[in-house]
Amino acid sequence: MSKLVNRVEATLEPTDHPYLTGAWTPNFDEYDADDMEVIGTIPADIDGIYVRNTENPVHQPIGRYHPFDGDGMLHMMRISGGKAQYKNRFIRTAGFKAEAQAGKALWAGFTNNSKKSKHDGCGIGGGLRDSSSTDVLVRNGQILSTFWQCGEGYLLDPESLDTLGIEPWTPAEGLSAHPKLDGKTGDLMFFNYGDKAPYMHYGVVGPDNQLKHYVPIELPGTRLPHDMAISDNYSVLNDCPLFPVPEALENGYFVPTFDPTKKLRFAVIPRFGAAEDVMWFEAEPTYVLHWTNCWEDGDEVVLEGYRQQSPLPGPLESMEPPNNLLFANIDLHSLRPHLHRWRFNLKNGETTEARVCQEEHVEFGTLNPNYYGREHRYVYSAHGEKGWFLFNGLVKHDLKEGTATKVMFGEGRYGSETPFIPRFGATGEDDGYLISFITDMVQDRSECVIFDARNIEAGPVCQIILPHRICSGTHAVWAGADELTGAHAGEQAA
Repeated sequence: MSKLVNRVEATLEPTDHPYLTGAWTPNFDEYDADDMEVIGTIPADIDGIYVRNTENPVHQPIGRYHPFDGDGMLHMMRISGGKAQYKNRFIRTAGFKAEAQAGKALWAGFTNNSKKSKHDGCGIGGGLRDSSSTDVLVRNGQILSTFWQCGEGYLLDPESLDTLGIEPWTPAEGLSAHPKLDGKTGDLMFFNYGDKAPYMHYGVVGPDNQLKHYVPIELPGTRLPHDMAISDNYSVLNDCPLFPVPEALENGYFVPTFDPTKKLRFAVIPRFGAAEDVMWFEAEPTYVLHWTNCWEDGDEVVLEGYRQQSPLPGPLESMEPPNNLLFANIDLHSLRPHLHRWRFNLKNGETTEARVCQEEHVEFGTLNPNYYGREHRYVYSAHGEKGWFLFNGLVKHDLKEGTATKVMFGEGRYGSETPFIPRFGATGEDDGYLISFITDMVQDRSECVIFDARNIEAGPVCQIILPHRICSGTHAVWAGADELTGAHAGEQAA
């Protein structure tokens, strides 16, 4: 049955804000459902959970609202034996609970003057609420959600979606949105950044959930790194020439600028290396939001990600000021990202780089998790809707053939990051499934869709109709049933 478990009391007022309406309309209802309509057949060989993080602001914003300001909400589909169960819950962060008690917003968003906030928060310069609304992963039998502006790692139960608390190893400086889990060893690598020297730290948490390593990474000033990458023996951090204007930041305003005269720099550090072990490499200036993979090839570390052609684009034609400039920075058609590879030679310190696919306007890539840390052939990207932070299609990149297969979701249908589910007994890298939530504005509903990764052009093999239409979202994760037991990767290997 479908059961409305809870309705969170909201103070959000009616608005025409582009990211509080339409596909970005927030959800306030929390559901449990197990009798959903299924179009097609749920594959019987899928066993695990699909979890997506979303932005769902509960209270009337203080000042200008940006879609990254919303409260975190997880949507989870449990699939096993050809059946599906759905749950969604708000992440009960300290900020969420404080605002619930006050009955109003207490923190302004990151485009406002954070110095006017009466509350110390996370993020560059403080004054921001940690909504834990960005990334999500599964580790040690628990869900870990994170915030892009360096908040605290929040833990949730993968059965009930109850918020369990904060990871006890979270440093005072917090952790950024995209920690990286080594499935072979159980190590979790992370970084954080801030507005005070050394401006970045790097850490490693062991499979026993203890902070094993934490070192400073010195940068020239405040930066805006979003993601990192790992190989078997190294971690790669970045210093992109896109950063907040120092004078504006001192006054409490977050105003990004891009300096094309400065090189893109990469810090390659051995997994347990000291600060003096960092090897710096330079590349052509750009900004990269997300990396797809990293591996070692002889004397080289190879990094792949989405290089932006226009890191600080001009205003959108489709929106009025000030939204036309503010939201151009989250429109893939304005940023023009494409798949790109950088090779760092550890012997001579040289960097080589090259584009690996002509397809643009793509980001939020996934691949077969069995190929993390080694060279791969296929990447699955989200395709951007022009003028919006919405994803209207799925692109399968064949990097061996240099081709891209694009499948559009249809009029008014928007998906998200699409994790790969390896098939049991798989015979090839693309032998498995792709899974996503789709928000359908035409039929006023949301679905969980599953594609055969070898034949995405055929459309979904099944569509599971959710009990409500959910807000658009970005990052997601798939975790197999074996990852929900709580056993450490190192113990499983032993």
